[in-house]
Amino acid sequence: MSKIKSCFFILLLFLYLGQITISQATALPDFTKLVEQSAPSVVNISTSKKIASYYDLSPDLNDIPPMYRDFFQGQVPNSPESQYSQSLGSGFIISSDGYILTNNHVVQGADEIRVKLSDRREFTAKLIGADNRTDIALLKVEDNNLPQVKICKINTLKVGDWVMAIGSPFGFDHSVTAGIVSAKGRSLGAESNYVPFIQTDVAINPGNSGGPLFNLEGEVIGINSQILTRSGGFMGLSFAIPIDVAMSVAEQIKATGKVQRAWLGIMIQEVSKDLAESFGLEKPEGALIARILENSPATDSGLQVGDIVLTVNGQMIQHSADLPHIVGMLKPGSEINMQLIRAGKEQNIVVKTGVLPNDNNNIASLPATSKKVQANILGIIIGNLTANQKKILGVNQGVVIENVPKESLGYQLGLATNDVITHLNNQPVLSVSNFEKTINKLSKGKMLAMGIIRDNHASFITFRIIP
Repeated sequence: MSKIKSCFFILLLFLYLGQITISQATALPDFTKLVEQSAPSVVNISTSKKIASYYDLSPDLNDIPPMYRDFFQGQVPNSPESQYSQSLGSGFIISSDGYILTNNHVVQGADEIRVKLSDRREFTAKLIGADNRTDIALLKVEDNNLPQVKICKINTLKVGDWVMAIGSPFGFDHSVTAGIVSAKGRSLGAESNYVPFIQTDVAINPGNSGGPLFNLEGEVIGINSQILTRSGGFMGLSFAIPIDVAMSVAEQIKATGKVQRAWLGIMIQEVSKDLAESFGLEKPEGALIARILENSPATDSGLQVGDIVLTVNGQMIQHSADLPHIVGMLKPGSEINMQLIRAGKEQNIVVKTGVLPNDNNNIASLPATSKKVQANILGIIIGNLTANQKKILGVNQGVVIENVPKESLGYQLGLATNDVITHLNNQPVLSVSNFEKTINKLSKGKMLAMGIIRDNHASFITFRIIP
């Protein structure tokens, strides 16, 4: 009987300890102290822009009988009227002397910027500078004893961590929402490819833009910037700019009034499973160089179209979006060590970065070509690039597609008129005759890659010729 009692006691002990462990594991964080400490440094931002418009209130005298025209003439002059458009957003104080971070889209084009604190004090803010690429703006108000946020110095953020936002959704000041980090290093398109966004499920709505995202230590880890929505409101996907990116921009604006980034001058794309197979990789990884821009730092660096970049200064490139994120954080003129795959072999190249230009180069439509020929396998009509076309495109090789018949294999691959084929089977395409020679020797059944330029965007596509 004593053994039974002992076993029963041990069982109860295990159940008790198990309940403690489960309750500790499922306990939600207490945000109350975090809010008390952090809310005073979060601000509401409102902007106004003066719009002068003139309304011609004079009647059309031709529609009035002649006997009454003298009565109406000159009675109602043109009337100027001033209107103000307002926008609401959020921000946070990064130094006690009045520097404030927010999103550029919150204050862009404003004639007046007003900042309101949680204690109801209000200031008129001055725009020190802004950066369109990261959507960051730095403001300044005149005061020397303002509450400031704590900035996260070390990037220890993990997917699944609890985070909290404070902002002014729909104008409701200092609203608090919480959630977890859903993903890191998100790329949201070419316009913001220098920002590795933090994705969260924290409720973010219009008015939260520019507000801080906190960790459980009360440190700012990001700036709430965008949401993905079909309704105009929160749908579970929100994105924040990492604070290290934002502070780097703010420091440059504060020091020089502008932002400069390192630049290589290459166009890259994601390495898919099919591309990895065609380039002889064991698994999809890295960033595939689809094009090298003319007169860019990469022009004489030794980099080649078709190279797959695996690391930059020892940092792994898991996805193609990692490359601009890493390079964009460097100073122009920095030397970087790149490990890459070329023709199935690893190589190391040192490249010196340049300054990212502000203007986008737009390519005009291509003039007509000559020496057209129909390829045997793809069934497309191609022509040699003229010297003028090569100059417009910024390339020294390739052939242009003149026509893609609907019954052709090229049509099935998605090729289109005016596409320029620059590479085939990991080899540069030098001319029509070179293209014909290469394509007629392609191995059947093997995954193959073709480099094309369409509308100034370079990429590789894959295909397989069925035996």
